[in-house]
Amino acid sequence: MPDWFTDALADVARVDTVPVDGAEVSYRTWGTSSPGVPDLLLVHGGAANARWWDHLAPTLANPRRVVAIDLSGHGDSDHRPGYSLDGWADEIAAVITAAELGSPPVVIGHSMGGLATTILARRGTPALTGVIIVDSPIEPTGTRPRPRPESDPALFGRARVYATKEEAVTRFRPVPAQPSIDYIARHIAEHSVTEVPGGWGWKFDPALLKLAGDSPRTLDGLACPVVMIFGEHGLLSPAARVALAASDEVVVIEIPDAGHAIMLDEPLALLATIRSTLDRWQA
Repeated sequence: MPDWFTDALADVARVDTVPVDGAEVSYRTWGTSSPGVPDLLLVHGGAANARWWDHLAPTLANPRRVVAIDLSGHGDSDHRPGYSLDGWADEIAAVITAAELGSPPVVIGHSMGGLATTILARRGTPALTGVIIVDSPIEPTGTRPRPRPESDPALFGRARVYATKEEAVTRFRPVPAQPSIDYIARHIAEHSVTEVPGGWGWKFDPALLKLAGDSPRTLDGLACPVVMIFGEHGLLSPAARVALAASDEVVVIEIPDAGHAIMLDEPLALLATIRSTLDRWQA
């Protein structure tokens, strides 16, 4: 494991929770706020959790406060009877307030987390310096790309139980399937499982993909600047890429050779792109 990775993991986050509509929502915090520097909130994708940002957040925390949220139904947050992107947007807003993020903050959302981030940014409250959407399936027709067999949401439809923690960890796979750096994938996997009756299972609620409401169809018209970062081999359909490129309101950045979960295969390229965007907005 390279020094940048081990140094990041050595920076231990503070863990807090905030109640949101009857559920305790967990979040992790690194660093401290600096005058005039926007703080940062990181939002994971579907079936993921805040620990997907462990190897990036500490670097981004210099010189700002960085928070990574566990949306309800994920990680160490409570499960709910039902989920919606609007409800997750409410949770993001609540964590911004609870963590006292300011200047105003920037929100970065990956995949499904990017959809919830888009809804929050469209509201205009709380005020945001900007949002960075990472390979979210923003589809102009309102339909998502046709699922590949390995990305079928039915894969999340039932809770799997493994005899040992190690067996669960070794079964970790990103969805859709893509290359991943081994030590990053293992770290994430180790913090994505929990003891359940009969063995070990994943922390996420299998019902989370049965979402109420519609997904955003565009990134135009948000109440703050927006950047879309997508992987060359990510989820965005050809139609979505054309629509984004034609927009006067969205800055579009492609990371070559990257899959959907860019933090797993091209983390340093993702980190550099985020930092350059933050520096530009701060300037």
